[in-house]
Amino acid sequence: MKIKALSRSLDVHAPARQGDPAPLSRNLDPALHPFDKPREYTRALNAAKLDRLFAKPFVGALEGHIDGIYSIAKDTNRLNVVASASGDGEIRLWDLARQKPIYVYPRAHSGIIQSICISPLTFISPTGNSTVGRRMLSCSTDRTVKVWDADPRPDGLGQTSFNAMEDVDDQDDDADADMTTGGSLRRGGLLSTRDKDVPPSEPLTVYSGKTAFNSLTHHATNAIFASASCSIQTWDIERGGSSDPLLSMTWGPEAINVVRFNMSERQVLASAGSDRGIVLYDLRSGKPLTKMIMQMRANDIAWNPTEPTIFAVASEDHNVYTFDMRHLNSATQIYKDHVAAVMSVDFSPTGMELVTGSYDRTLRIWEYGKGNHSRDVYHTKRMQRVFSSAFSMDARFVLSGSDDGNLRIWKAKASEKLGLLSGREMAQREYSENLRNKWSAVGEVSKIEKQRHVPKAIKQAQRLKKTMVDASKNKEENRRKHSKAGDKKPKAARKEAILSLRE
Repeated sequence: MKIKALSRSLDVHAPARQGDPAPLSRNLDPALHPFDKPREYTRALNAAKLDRLFAKPFVGALEGHIDGIYSIAKDTNRLNVVASASGDGEIRLWDLARQKPIYVYPRAHSGIIQSICISPLTFISPTGNSTVGRRMLSCSTDRTVKVWDADPRPDGLGQTSFNAMEDVDDQDDDADADMTTGGSLRRGGLLSTRDKDVPPSEPLTVYSGKTAFNSLTHHATNAIFASASCSIQTWDIERGGSSDPLLSMTWGPEAINVVRFNMSERQVLASAGSDRGIVLYDLRSGKPLTKMIMQMRANDIAWNPTEPTIFAVASEDHNVYTFDMRHLNSATQIYKDHVAAVMSVDFSPTGMELVTGSYDRTLRIWEYGKGNHSRDVYHTKRMQRVFSSAFSMDARFVLSGSDDGNLRIWKAKASEKLGLLSGREMAQREYSENLRNKWSAVGEVSKIEKQRHVPKAIKQAQRLKKTMVDASKNKEENRRKHSKAGDKKPKAARKEAILSLRE
């Protein structure tokens, strides 16, 4: 007598370890799964809806500055440290993880601080021992560049330490915390740095110039920084403030608004001036390489960290342009969505995204190479014109500094969960994101992915801008129709923004 019995291996149907979820078996035969495309589309639609439902990008606002924030600097060696400079001459170091100030440099400059940067190098401390520290540089309209200790200690330089102020939030609003300089810290981090009894901060080194300094940038590996005023000047930090600049470069009598070192091609730097020109310089020859004249002035420049030849330009014509420094006769991409001048631009550390801050009071995130529409737009009722923006060093957050005096932290992905993710949750999120990317151009999924709510003023400005652009296109088309054949040739938009190229 034969008896047939079902035999199942526990290796296939039982968890491998105690506490693991039971393995799931699936039959991938298409005949057993009809209507797979409609079901997948429904899942993509639900994923798109849930993504917008959980989109809460705002993380926090760092208060304390009295005037507007016009410059932000990241520390490439410390993930949670960022510096901000305001129009009243004050500099603050922030701890992004705790959302509290680490150090304050009151009255660091007597004028508006135009730019700050944190050196990626380490230096021997001024006490002469074996410890090393960071350096921070700032420039202002008071015609000085100052070097600060970016690793302040209670017995070192700087003015105000916040290390012992973690319990301030538990106190009443009227209670002031004593500071090392006699200042006061109210709840929320507002320091009364305008009091006359608060002494000005003492820098490590001071470099003086004949005109106001507009921008700073530090070399990637050498103790050299470049400043922008009426010319590009390079300085050696280790020589001291009494030394002359190592090199002075210029192209024409214009004021230079911004200068940026290339972090990969380390001997190349780019600058933008008031004559609408963008100039590339080579430190090895000490001469400018080429100059590109644009239709309107550039407000900021950012180099791509993963593609050394690519840089982005924030322009006054409401657009952001990316260029390849090997072929400057045409832009590689145009990013159009802002309705006012773009004041700042920054690449993510991965080089795959850009963040821009604009005079229209919005912060936009773009996918590199896709310039039709921004991936996301951030705004609040209280946020005013955004003059500085930056990605965090882990590419998970973006920072914005506006003239309302607040440094704001946002998620780079609006619906991302900040807590820990389980394995199943991570797999589900990856699956949902792949579904959204696959169906992002189809039907309702496309509509939900593209739709963003913006303030009424921006909506009206978008309509007005569209009307003006359409009218300009119709005017050019009518000119071509009523002109001699071949006389009025249409010009590509990527080349239209460039007036001339000089070498």
